[in-house]
Parts: sequence; C-alpha cells; structure tokens
Amino acid sequence: MEVKKDILWRVYLGFLGLGLFGLTILGKAFYTQRIEGSYWRSMGDSMHTKILDLEAERGTIYSEDGSMLSTSIPQFDIFIDFAADGLRAKDGKNFFENVDSLSICLAGLFKDKSADEYKKDLRLAYKSKDRYYSLHKKVTFEEYKELREFPLVRLGKNKSGFIAEVKTKRLNPFGELGFRTIGLYRENAKLVGLERSYDSVLRGTAGKRLVRFVAGGVMMPVEGYEVEPENGEDVYTTLDVNIQDIAERALMRTMVQNQPLEGTCIVMEVATGKIKAIANLGLNPDGTYFESDNYALRTSEPGSTIKLITLMNVLEDKYVTINDNIVINGGRWTFNGRTIVDDHHGPEVTTIKHAFTASSNVAMSKLAYQYYTNDPKKYYKHLNDLHLTTKTGIGLNEEFRPLVKNPNTAKYWHPQTLASWGFGYEIMLSPLQLLMVYNAVANNGKMMKPYLVSEIKSYGTTIKKNEPVVLNEHICSDETLRQLQECLAAVCTEGTGKAAFATAPYKAAGKTGTAKVNDGKFKYSDGVYQSAFAGYFPADAPKYSIIVVVKNKPHAANYYGGSVAAPVFREIADHLYKYSQEQQQPIQLPSIADSMLYTFSGMKKELQTISFQFGFTYADQLMGNWRRTVLKNNTIQPQTIETTGSVVPDVRGMGLKDALYVLESTGMKVQINGKGKINNQSVAAGTAVAKGQQIVLYLN
Repeated sequence: MEVKKDILWRVYLGFLGLGLFGLTILGKAFYTQRIEGSYWRSMGDSMHTKILDLEAERGTIYSEDGSMLSTSIPQFDIFIDFAADGLRAKDGKNFFENVDSLSICLAGLFKDKSADEYKKDLRLAYKSKDRYYSLHKKVTFEEYKELREFPLVRLGKNKSGFIAEVKTKRLNPFGELGFRTIGLYRENAKLVGLERSYDSVLRGTAGKRLVRFVAGGVMMPVEGYEVEPENGEDVYTTLDVNIQDIAERALMRTMVQNQPLEGTCIVMEVATGKIKAIANLGLNPDGTYFESDNYALRTSEPGSTIKLITLMNVLEDKYVTINDNIVINGGRWTFNGRTIVDDHHGPEVTTIKHAFTASSNVAMSKLAYQYYTNDPKKYYKHLNDLHLTTKTGIGLNEEFRPLVKNPNTAKYWHPQTLASWGFGYEIMLSPLQLLMVYNAVANNGKMMKPYLVSEIKSYGTTIKKNEPVVLNEHICSDETLRQLQECLAAVCTEGTGKAAFATAPYKAAGKTGTAKVNDGKFKYSDGVYQSAFAGYFPADAPKYSIIVVVKNKPHAANYYGGSVAAPVFREIADHLYKYSQEQQQPIQLPSIADSMLYTFSGMKKELQTISFQFGFTYADQLMGNWRRTVLKNNTIQPQTIETTGSVVPDVRGMGLKDALYVLESTGMKVQINGKGKINNQSVAAGTAVAKGQQIVLYLN
C-alpha cells in the first residue's frame, strides 16, 4: 500500500511539474506576444531589407529661347517616424510641447482637416509608435518649404521624426502646345515625340536606397545607405513658343471651319533648317481636335505640291524653259488606256509657267512621261539627290520612311509610273520632306537638313551642340533656280494661290496641292481629298518656309489646297510678318538712374541675406517676393515690385536671371541687348500682358 501511495505521489508531482512548466510557457508566450510583441516584431521586420531604385530627376525640354516645354517638378510625400529617439526622448517632451501649434499650422496649410482632428490623429499615432505614419502626399515644393518652418518640424529629422520622400511629376507648362512633337512623359505609358526619341538622355541614372520593412510591411529608408541618382540632361529645341502658338491657332481655325479629319503645319527657318513649329491636329470621336499623331512625319501621296520637283527636273536637264509652250488639249490627256484630267477646263496650248501656276496635271504628267520614259533612272536620281528616298533624320522615332519606286525593280515599276509621279501619285512622301525641298529653293538652292534639337546640356554645361547641316550646296543651277522662284511667286499673284494672298502686305511664293486619298482606310472612290500649300515668305528675302497639309472628310464641299491650306499659311505668315516688324522698332522708355553700389533689385530673401552680410540695416514687412531697394545711410529702403502676371512688371535694376524669370512667368518673350543689369525695358511697367508678347531688355 505504501508503495502504491509512493508511486501516485510521484505521478501527481510529475503532473504538477508538467502543468507548471506548461503554464510558464503559456505565460511567457503571452508576455512575449502582448507585452513585448511590438518590440520583437519591429526587430524581426528590421532584419528584412531591400535595395530600391531611386528615380533620377528627368531632364527638361526647352524651347530655343529657354522656355520650359516639358519639365519635372518635385512633389513630396511626408511621413513621421513616431519611434524616433529624439521624438520620444524625455517622455516625448518635443512632441507634446509642439503638437498643438503643429496641428494648427497643418490645418492652415493643407486645409483638409481641422486642427483638433490633426491633434487627435498625431497623438494616436504617437501612442501606437507608428514607424511610418503617412501625414500627407503630393505636397508641392512651396508647401514643403512652408512645412519645414513649422513647430517640431524645424527641430530636424531626428528630433521631429519627419521624413520627406521626393518624387517628380512631369509637366508641360504650355499645356497642349506642340504636344505630339514634345511628347508627355507618363510612367508605364508609351512615350512619343522628343520624350521618346531622347529618353536615354532625359532620364538620367537611377540611384540606390536601402530600406527595411517595419510593422505593417511599410518600407523605411535606412539612414546612410543611399546612392544619389544622377539627374537627366536637358534638351534645348529649335522650337519657338510664340510661332508654335501661332501655327496651332491658325491650323485649329481651318479645322473648326471645315471639319477635316486631320491636319499638320510645319514652320522652318530658311537659312538654318531649324524647325520653329510643328502643329498636328486630329479629329476625336466627340468632334474635338487633339494632337493624337505627328502627321508631319507620316507619308502620303502629295499631289500637286510635287510639281515643283517635276518642273525642276526638266528645267535642270535643259529639256524646256518656263516660257516654252506645251499642248494640254483643254486639260485632258489619254495615253496607254489611261486618262489624266485637270480640275478645270484649260486652253489647247499654254506656257509651262502658266501650266504650273494653274496647277495643270496634264502638263506636269506629260513632261515627266515625255522626257524620262526612255531613262526613268534619271528622274529617280533627281529624287535621290534631293534626299527624298530616305528619311530626313530629324531625330524623331515616329518618322515614316518614304516610298519611292525604283526603276531597277521591275516588280513595282510600270510605264505609267512616271506620268503619275509628274503630278504627285504613286509616290509617298512626308510633309517635312517636301518642305525641305521648298526651303532649298527659298535658300537660293542650298538644301538644309531640318533639325529640332540644338543643344544638350548637363547642369548648364553644353555637352552636345547641333549646328546647321548643308545636305546639298546647290540642288540645281542658278538659271533653274531663278525660273522656279519666278513660277512659285506667280502662283501667289496670278495662279491658284492668288485669292489667299491678294491683300498680303508682303510677297509670298508657293504651290497649292489637291490630291485624292488612297491610304488603306480610304480609296480614291471615297471622295477624300488632301489639301496642301507649301512655300516661303517674304518671296524677295525668304525667312521662313511653311507647309500645310489637311486631310478632308469624305465628300467635303471645300477641299482645294488654295482655299483650305493656303489660308493657314497666310495667317501664320501675317503674324510672323507683324512680329518681325515689331522687333525692328522697339519702344524706348526713359532709363532709370542706376549705380551698382546704391540701387539694386531682386528677391526679398536674397536681398536680406546680402544686406546682413554687409552689415546694412534691413527692415521689410511688405507683401510679395520681389523688391527694388535703395541704400541710404547704411539702411536698405525696399519697395515692392508688382508681379501679378496680368501686367508687365518693372524689371529695371534687376540682374538678367531674375528679370527673365519674372517676365517669362507672365508669358512674355524676352529679347536682350547688352550686358550687366537691366537699365531699360521696351514695354512700360503696368501695361496689360499679352501672351507671347515681345519685350526688349536693355542692359548697361
């Protein structure tokens, strides 16, 4: 019996020990999970790290005058680490002393919650030791600068726990101006325009950041383990914002009036080949127009605008002169079972010049067929010498390759091809290629390569510069050139362009074009016509060459190049002519007395800093950021410079950098004469601002 009791006692004791051991384990587990849980979870999370890429700031695309066409602006996501040592030191003294005033400031800045709501949320996050509390996202740079001066935040990152993550937002300051040519950068979206073609230049080199995971799977940067990204380079284009705006407005006007399917317009500087504007508009399903494609680089059958090339070929090969007669049989010619007709009934016989100005299909097709049937390679060589068998190389990936049949390829060649070439069919060329030829005629025979990018800079230093490139010093003889220029001028005075330029205050030269469209979507029988006008002005001293191409809707009532495309050319030329006249006669205003020692203008904060450095007294309670100051008796006397954006500011006395910033912010275009500080300006301060208005600054 004693043995049994002894065994039972031992068993009970064993069970009791096991029970106590189990309770100890459960207690420890409860204590670890509930009491020390947050500590061990954060320790466990901190063991998980990851290296993330830091996006580099994308370079800016500028116009030729330095206006930003596409740029990146900083945005900030603001977080708070409520477990930061400095924030929790001395039982959270820094936090509790500043939370009231901080909440009031945050409510005033963001205006999304009341001060009491901010205070409640901040106290709750502090209590729960939130490691990466999201305070506010997409904070602008101006808001961020103000935030940094708030109570608690101004104590620094360690004492406040505030963390700012910088992100960038791509912005086109001029909205849809030149949208398709410039392009718009969007993450995970297909790039177009310069944003695509120069992506490797603009995007820079990504940096690296080590992050660790904290509670909730949130990633937190590890201090000191970061490789800074290398920002992208800046691209300076040849585009002129003012000319681009003029071109788009003129093109939009004809789109609204005629309701065509699409249209494009290019403005090129004759002497250099610089592209000053490319406008593209396509019809949306809702009836509005948008830059949905770069039609300037797409190929199509050009129609009558190619007649300049046909005429150039026969003149250069000495087959005819423009005063020779040609039989056009009233505007109808039948050969090899095919009939070519003119849009209007003509005479039986006319001069080649008159046939060109009247845009006779019969005359041009007969010239090409008659003189090159036995040697079509000769005609093809002319096209090749004019660089029409290859891309222009403008530097945009969207450029289409021209389709020009080669006589050596029997598969695609037939006897009627030459007759079709003569008036713009069976050949696919882009508007930019045709403009390149017209520009060469305007430039006295020198063919320039069209280009869109003038410089690439890194932190203000030029690393690549594109200069004008001559593709062909002489596209033809001087005698041929003289005859071509005479015919192009006659188109605008007595031919198909006469109505558009009858009242122009300058002489223009160019060629109308009207062609049936057969592009895969439409057939010739669908009644879709392409209207075009290509030329240059002023005819006696050409500065700009322009081409306008518009694809009309089926069976449009108005579809001729002279009535659809030529008016766009005229409107652009009118504005550019007026603009050039204003540049030559700047308004002179009385200059202000100035001394580098006693009178200066600039930003308020910069003037304060300079004043303190030199020991001058500076008291300033005025509103606004810009000041004109006078130094008297070692005391700075400031005056506010009005920069509302609606009126022209007074920039006299400023440095050039500040003056450019202030004036371009109002949308004005600045021309500079001289060096030093601004001594005078051509438009008086207080005058109402007009977008794109020219102002001349005179520096002393």
